[in-house]
Amino acid sequence: MGLVSYVKESYSELTNHVSWPTWSEAQKLTVTVAVFSIVFALIVWGIDSVFSKVITNYFSWIKNS
Repeated sequence: MGLVSYVKESYSELTNHVSWPTWSEAQKLTVTVAVFSIVFALIVWGIDSVFSKVITNYFSWIKNS
């Protein structure tokens, strides 16, 4: 299987067998992914902040003991 036939088959697959979303569906999905990504980033930031404070307090406690 050569590179040319691979590209031809890939193009045929994309044009004939893939169902593409409508423009409005694509916009809704993009907004959904963006919102989920922001929420997930905020959750990770919050957990990181809590662990950072816990570690800082722990080492401060160890140093003062």
